[in-house]
Amino acid sequence: MEIRNPEQLSPEILLGIVNEKLRLNCPDKQALLYDLGLDEQALDNKLQDYEYDMLSNQYRSR
Repeated sequence: MEIRNPEQLSPEILLGIVNEKLRLNCPDKQALLYDLGLDEQALDNKLQDYEYDMLSNQYRSR
């Protein structure tokens, strides 16, 4: 799935897409950032109510 302008999506929609990419295509957060073409700060700002969990390789509620 290609995402154009992920920064323009609502956090809830972006969260679903990001977690699906992490589950199916990206082995870690760095691969996800590369795939999305975003820097880490931009993604974390957009998903500010969520945090990345390395063990489950998902973003979860804080």
